[in-house]
Amino acid sequence: MSRRTEQHPDPTDPRIGAPFFSTWRVGTPERQRQTVEAIGRTWERRPWPTRDLLGYHVYAGQDGSTLMHYSQWTGEQAYESFVKAHRQERVDEIDTAVPGIERVELGRYQHYRSRERAVGDRRVPGLIVTVRVDFEGRAEARREEWVDLVLKAVDGDPQGHAGLMSAHFHLSTDGGHVLNYAEWESAEAYEGVLAAPSTDSWERVRTYPGLQGVTGSRYEHALGLVPD
Repeated sequence: MSRRTEQHPDPTDPRIGAPFFSTWRVGTPERQRQTVEAIGRTWERRPWPTRDLLGYHVYAGQDGSTLMHYSQWTGEQAYESFVKAHRQERVDEIDTAVPGIERVELGRYQHYRSRERAVGDRRVPGLIVTVRVDFEGRAEARREEWVDLVLKAVDGDPQGHAGLMSAHFHLSTDGGHVLNYAEWESAEAYEGVLAAPSTDSWERVRTYPGLQGVTGSRYEHALGLVPD
């Protein structure tokens, strides 16, 4: 069966072969809450669809309008099998409870590198930030080098990034962008980093050749579902 968990997911789990991130637009904070409740009810009353789904987490956007979904699959084929056998009945039940949900995008990724939590760090993230970085053309090699530069810049400023608990960089399978899923201690810690003066390392990150656009979003963990 499906059960709820308060524990945040571990994007570095070596069993994950296909991490998926998707966005729903629901319109208002009240509809965010209603949709999260509907997702929880829908999944809890059904058996867990497959052991190849390691976890499914939903996040409420601080914009008051969106939900982000993060699902951890052992491989893309497992997801495709779920779509054929189990997805539609869940979608129908959720849409009946909260009509008018707009399913904006499903992104397929491969995990590339992480700045993992320090050993013994048991803090609960107060803020989840995703940053999507688009590149010109199909720039797989550039994406990896850019991520390496980011991690080098973070490691070079440990005091300034003390509120950053972890950062997990994913490469889109279409070759176009990078998605960073980051756990922050608090919104204040994140704001402090944004307001800090730039450094040479961060200028190299920001002016990297082929960089096309950057989009950041802020979330709170709203629902975690795992197999019982």
